[in-house]
Amino acid sequence: MKRLDFLKILALTPLSLAAMKLKELETITHGLIPTEKMPVLFLGHGSPMNAIEENEFVTGFKNVGKEIPKPTAILIISAHWETKGTFVTAMEKPRTIHDFGGFPQALFDVQYPAPGSPELAIETKNIIKKTTVGLDDKWGLDHGAWSVVKHLYPKADVPIIEMSIDYTQNAQYHYDLAKEIAALRKKGVLIIGSGNMVHNLGMVAWDKLNADSFGYDWAIEANEKMKKFILADDHQSLINFKSQGKAFDLAIPSPEHYLPLIYSLALKEKNEKVSFFNDKAVAGSLTMTSLKID
Repeated sequence: MKRLDFLKILALTPLSLAAMKLKELETITHGLIPTEKMPVLFLGHGSPMNAIEENEFVTGFKNVGKEIPKPTAILIISAHWETKGTFVTAMEKPRTIHDFGGFPQALFDVQYPAPGSPELAIETKNIIKKTTVGLDDKWGLDHGAWSVVKHLYPKADVPIIEMSIDYTQNAQYHYDLAKEIAALRKKGVLIIGSGNMVHNLGMVAWDKLNADSFGYDWAIEANEKMKKFILADDHQSLINFKSQGKAFDLAIPSPEHYLPLIYSLALKEKNEKVSFFNDKAVAGSLTMTSLKID
């Protein structure tokens, strides 16, 4: 069904989308419009303060937003939405979630009022066969999503949904699951993984927060090794991250910030290239390394 026809149906019905049961919506949704294949991004989102600061990482996000075609919708896998099972947000107006503490009021005042896309949520649910995908009407957009997407599309005019990370499953499961959403790239959907390749908050060098760039030896080692695997299309070594030694163990003490990278890489096709940006370590134990696949 074409998006215009879909909107006409909604305009004619006396029920609002908020009141319409998602089961009913599913019966009138038959797919998004085919387009040229969209790129894929992995964004190292780092501190929530990147949402309101002007720095080189924000510049990197803004630049990549200008480099790629404007999508008809966004599907983002954020490190900050872990669930038992897989869910996608399916509300018409996702709320802006301020899922952090100890930051200036200006950060809590930020709203990112991008529309949701129940249509994309149902399309995503229908193409995934590996598991049953739940349609969520409570979550919204956490800071792993809005703090970076606001720099790509500051007008908040691109519909966006989130897909959760099932914390009960291993990296291979997530890699295989991600492959099932590849068809969305040819329907105008920009798929984004948002996390950090190296993310160990327990070892942050608080006295180096304002340094231009600082990474512990193990953080730099892990980040460089990850990039070599990525450029070699050696995804299996990245999936088997627990077997890569001490540097990887320190870089990935828990997998939630790493798994969005696995989702993005799973979508890479053989003839596509990877380019890195924002490739710096900060505060010792984090890297902002981001990538574009096209």
